[in-house]
Amino acid sequence: MLKAFNSSAIVAVSDMERARQFYEQTLGLDVVEGGGDAPLVFRTGDTHLVVYPSEFAGTNRANAVVWGVGERIEAIAADLKDKGVTFERYDMDGATYADGVHRMGDFRMVWFKDPDGNILHLNSAD
Repeated sequence: MLKAFNSSAIVAVSDMERARQFYEQTLGLDVVEGGGDAPLVFRTGDTHLVVYPSEFAGTNRANAVVWGVGERIEAIAADLKDKGVTFERYDMDGATYADGVHRMGDFRMVWFKDPDGNILHLNSAD
């Protein structure tokens, strides 16, 4: 039923200007729609990320957005670290951790939070 349709991620935030600065300047996403107190739509690959104001911002305790970044994961993690992003560290059986990157065999994963505590995830899938 829905397999022929695109989907997009949607993230609740408490401060639209602070969120715009993080998603636009720190993550390097381009705004394609919205502004002020209106929801912001960012281009991310062939899809979109919608950021909207909500009193429930940051209450999700699971991944809010996932990017498959392939072999660039270490370079992206290093760039985010240079921009002041703090990485999350999770204990997982069989995984190692260094420089913000969890490694499980050939698969690599990075977790970090936006200013509201929404969990953002990068992995080495293409």
